Amino acid sequence: MDVCLVIKQRLGELHLEQRDLATAANVTESYISQLLTRKKLPPASNRTDIYARMEKFLKLPSGKISKLADHERKEELRKNLGEPPTPLLKEVRELILRKCAPDKEKQVRAIFEKQPFGELERLVMQKLLDVVKNVAKEELESENWLRLVARLVGRSYEHMRVIVLEFLDTDVFNVSVQDCDSFLDPLIESWDINLGTFAMEVVLNRRLAPGHPKKFEFVEREAQWSEEEPGFKRFLRDRILSRDATEEELAFLKRLRFNGKRPTPLYYYRELQNLRDPLHFRSPLPHGARAGMPSQSKSERSVAPMHKRMEAKSVEKQLQLHGRKKAMERWAENRSRGKKPKTKS
Repeated sequence: MDVCLVIKQRLGELHLEQRDLATAANVTESYISQLLTRKKLPPASNRTDIYARMEKFLKLPSGKISKLADHERKEELRKNLGEPPTPLLKEVRELILRKCAPDKEKQVRAIFEKQPFGELERLVMQKLLDVVKNVAKEELESENWLRLVARLVGRSYEHMRVIVLEFLDTDVFNVSVQDCDSFLDPLIESWDINLGTFAMEVVLNRRLAPGHPKKFEFVEREAQWSEEEPGFKRFLRDRILSRDATEEELAFLKRLRFNGKRPTPLYYYRELQNLRDPLHFRSPLPHGARAGMPSQSKSERSVAPMHKRMEAKSVEKQLQLHGRKKAMERWAENRSRGKKPKTKS
């Protein structure tokens, strides 16, 4: 059982016509006809509201048609996975090049022609398609927006609702001339690309998509380290050293890397004190204050760092005493082991 059979069967049971279903779903009768004759693949359920309208009109359980549609789409995708991608239509490529920044158009055209539907052409087409699809998806429920676009491209509102659903279902390998005429051309004002970094900027028609230009950048990031330093683990276990460290401070200490060296727990403690010492960081001047005009006295400024240094020395002293105590215990233990019991003659 598929979408076509379920709808046909239900229309017959309720003595309804295709035009009745088209009116209820707010689409054209020809679109319903193409669905029922399997000339068109049912749209994805997460991109349209027509299934909810159909189910309500045909008095079917909620989600029945949408689940069948998603199953059909998965089967169709499985069939087409082995087919090689076809290059962009000539009209589609010309539109993309016409929208390109004038100072880059010649370079981009040369690359497109040398590598038909190569990496650059697919990248550009995918980003432009993503931007326009996002706008269309956001405005799908806006009757005013659909009517405005319909007037600009010379189509009816009902026809516009149909083709916007088809457009949301398309991918970079199947962009049609209709997609260009109805969405890419009216919505995209221009686009630019840095051929060194592949950073892109897309400027949209403000009448149809108000807002700032869309920018895409490919930034190299450092790999995330998941393994903690052994010294950092011991630092966390030692409550004398880490008892008052905040989550933000611990996150900073955890990110430190040493290229083969292995820091001790005491290193992390001293790094924590360095992080807290106000003498190591410049704070912004208060509003209205001038450089060279301190807002507090020298004695006031020295109180906090002095307190931190005293606290640090106190902890280090505790560590030294703790170490001496352990050393004395080991010495006493070794001495007692060295004594032999006297034997009676």
